[in-house]
Amino acid sequence: MLGWFRKLLPREDKFFELFEAHSQTVLAAAEALKALLSGEGDAEDNCNRIVVLEDKADNITRDVMLAVRRSFITPFDRGDIKDLIQSMDDAIDMMHKTVKTIRLYEQKTFDPGMREMGVLVVEAARLISEAIPLLDKVNANSTRLNAIAEEVTRVEGRSDELHDAGLKDLFKRHGASNPMAYIIGSEIYGELEKVVDRFEDVANEISGIVIENV
Repeated sequence: MLGWFRKLLPREDKFFELFEAHSQTVLAAAEALKALLSGEGDAEDNCNRIVVLEDKADNITRDVMLAVRRSFITPFDRGDIKDLIQSMDDAIDMMHKTVKTIRLYEQKTFDPGMREMGVLVVEAARLISEAIPLLDKVNANSTRLNAIAEEVTRVEGRSDELHDAGLKDLFKRHGASNPMAYIIGSEIYGELEKVVDRFEDVANEISGIVIENV
């Protein structure tokens, strides 16, 4: 009875605008990270772009949290809204952390495996940016939303493989002769893997929303 009554009440749809704005911000940051790793454009410009976009994403996250407190009727559970936007924000926060590491160690070139992981970051970000608008009509879009979640999981699995192969390659090349190069490289690989992991977290949140609302 309560669920039926809630459907008759006006719904606050601002959340979907904010979710979509955030997902597009994350996608732009992912593209800048890929460009940074592949040597496209000016490295410092790409780093700065990620920093600016991370700040923008934080502002959108705050707007979502404020809207949750102010809205009488939300499109789905308030806890799910908070978890979704926070998981999205965690992804771009991890990109920012990766940039900090790159700047700290003044890295200018990146291994092929790192460049491939940059491509996967963009792929995961694009999948999430496709999924977010579909949540507006979660019932009608449940099949595609579940498929996207599975695709993100596959991307994350490929990221794990690249991470492990990258560490092995680093050890072979630098383990004995240049331990610092191994340490720096392994830290960058680890942070790139965590970026993709955060996208899998977003996909899991989306799957949970589908389960609860279909």
